[in-house]
Amino acid sequence: MLRLISIPFSILAYFLFFLYITIFHPISVFSFRIFGYHAHKKVIDALYFSLLSVIYALFSSAKIDFRAPIPEGKPIIFVANHQSLFDIMTMGWFLRRYHPKYVSKIELGRNIPSISYNLRHGGSVLIDRKDPRQALPALKQMGEYIQEHNRSVIIYPEGTRSRDGRPGHFSNNGLKILCKYAPDALVVPVTINNSWRVFRYGGFPFGLGCRIKLIAHAPMAAKDYPFNTLFENTVKAIVDDIK
Repeated sequence: MLRLISIPFSILAYFLFFLYITIFHPISVFSFRIFGYHAHKKVIDALYFSLLSVIYALFSSAKIDFRAPIPEGKPIIFVANHQSLFDIMTMGWFLRRYHPKYVSKIELGRNIPSISYNLRHGGSVLIDRKDPRQALPALKQMGEYIQEHNRSVIIYPEGTRSRDGRPGHFSNNGLKILCKYAPDALVVPVTINNSWRVFRYGGFPFGLGCRIKLIAHAPMAAKDYPFNTLFENTVKAIVDDIK
């Protein structure tokens, strides 16, 4: 019954999603080409807010719980589990003060209005998961970027989204390279809960009444830990709070 009820609201949600990315695309291009990074950043923040508001059409909500203060003006690596498309706009909006960038699969860098342009021009890197020789220098570039500019990067070490909320295998390669080339970075584990429920029926219709919650755990200075210890602590913090 709920699945049937969700159909008209899902149609509205899809309409709003595509409307927003279409409207914001020319604004993104104009702001970046004419006014540069900071103007483009404000436009992308507004895009994240607009895309996140789509969940209200599904009677859903999202919030974040900061377990400890996270300083600004330092390179930060946010490491999170991955449950759905809404992880991206949720983290992009709630973590906007830290200028988050993404390590994203190369397919998202093409043919998606607003999103592809931002990934290509907003400081993110696109990696081909089938070609490690391409991925390694891209991750190196990202580490050097956040180290130089004191910005942040969001990485999902599971590689693919969980369809039922249960965590998958966390790969350490991406985080290891980022820590190597951003030695002053803080590593912040982030637990994402209930985002997968929006897609509980697949791509259509959406699930209704989902309560997405992010938990940002205490930051850890990368240089204070042997990498294996840092990685184990990060994964444990994420997984222990998955409900």
